[in-house]
Amino acid sequence: MKFTAFERQTQGTGASRRLRKAGKVPGVVYGGNAAPQNIELDHNALWQAVQKEAFHTSVLDMELGGQTTKVVLRDVQYHPFKPQVLHVDFQRVDENTRLRKKVPLHFVNADNSPAVKADKCLINHVATELEIECLATQLPDFIEVDLGNLHKGQSLHVSDLKLAAGIKVVTHGKPNPTIATVVEPVEEVVAAPQAAAADDKKGKKGKK
Repeated sequence: MKFTAFERQTQGTGASRRLRKAGKVPGVVYGGNAAPQNIELDHNALWQAVQKEAFHTSVLDMELGGQTTKVVLRDVQYHPFKPQVLHVDFQRVDENTRLRKKVPLHFVNADNSPAVKADKCLINHVATELEIECLATQLPDFIEVDLGNLHKGQSLHVSDLKLAAGIKVVTHGKPNPTIATVVEPVEEVVAAPQAAAADDKKGKKGKK
């Protein structure tokens, strides 16, 4: 994905407030061999971009001052109740940059699994994203999780994922975290006809 940024000359809370009133978003880009640089972006264009999953997970092409730089989105600050972006941070990357990034999980083939198709179970998504460590050039837009072989009583763990070479899941000390688990459907308890009739008779006696 591509986006356009502009060099920001002003700094400070007051300057940022004026930028926002003018329909701009203050931001910063850092990393690599260059010094951190203050930037500004058009709010409407940025707002459309942040609605897309790929903008948060992919290596992006930032056009700034006639040059294109590879970056990843590092932080977005939103207004607490307005549909407004207040500030953004980007990190410069190249083919040698090793980074950590949260990547969404895309679950597929749940309806074709024996757990759902044969046993009428449900599959609970325990995690919706994973933090991974890899080179910037290896960063995937998402990780596909195939649920097609799950049976009743089974769970899917990080060790079951098929990841490209060089991509490591950061588990923060948790041994083989669960990604998805099969849940048996809850059966509804239906009152027996005789019990219902007995309750009805008791109700009629009480009215006399």
